[in-house]
Amino acid sequence: MPLVNNKVGDDCTASNDKALADGKGLVDSLIKVVACYRHLASCVGGCTDSLQLRDELRQTREKSQKLAEDICHHLTSHLRDKSLPEGQRKEMELLWVAFSSCLELLHIDMCKVLNMSSIFSLADTASLVHTGLEGGCSEVAARALSLPDLNQAQTQTIPAGLESQERSTMELEIDQINRMIDDMELKVNVLRWMVESHGPQYADPLSSTDSASMALLSIDEEQQAPRSQPLCQRSHIFVLLLLFGVIFVAATLSLCIFLFS
Repeated sequence: MPLVNNKVGDDCTASNDKALADGKGLVDSLIKVVACYRHLASCVGGCTDSLQLRDELRQTREKSQKLAEDICHHLTSHLRDKSLPEGQRKEMELLWVAFSSCLELLHIDMCKVLNMSSIFSLADTASLVHTGLEGGCSEVAARALSLPDLNQAQTQTIPAGLESQERSTMELEIDQINRMIDDMELKVNVLRWMVESHGPQYADPLSSTDSASMALLSIDEEQQAPRSQPLCQRSHIFVLLLLFGVIFVAATLSLCIFLFS
């Protein structure tokens, strides 16, 4: 009877499970950082635009690129492994689609920031659009970067040539993201339209806030329904009384005409 080494199989399964959990953690972190970058990018050119905002954008961008490189190496090495079980391969492909979509969003936002920063210069604050927003985005950036807090006491003096240097750096980083997207498509052939989500993590379920809003809306409708019924009944009674009044007047006039004719 052949002997089966179950310990080796268990070790491989545990290793694959750990790799899958690590991939999910990395992709989740990237999603949060890219969402933070999109939030910060919406403030460029507005009244909250400042040197601190540009620095927060730089830190968030660097964090997202570091995560993207780690995720690309992690997922590529496992998806190219022919011995990966079918179930875990589907999970890895799901992470790959989420990662590539997130990377494309980052590329779009970086191009947007590059374009807006070339139009709105911090040296000319009068040209900034007064959107009505107040306050900064340091708390959002600090949470995304896993920092206790960002430095609020930064100098407002803009060094000479800082903006041009920052734009040149962003152009290089955008090209790097472009190359990463192209390399991903060459190394791993994952068809996005063939990957089917089967879990709540990367689906778009109704959030708890939306559920609470729908519940409140239904409660309001139930509370307003009894109030609207008496109003409808009063309007019906008024119409009936008016109709009876018209009939009574018409009958009275007809009777008078008949008696005096």
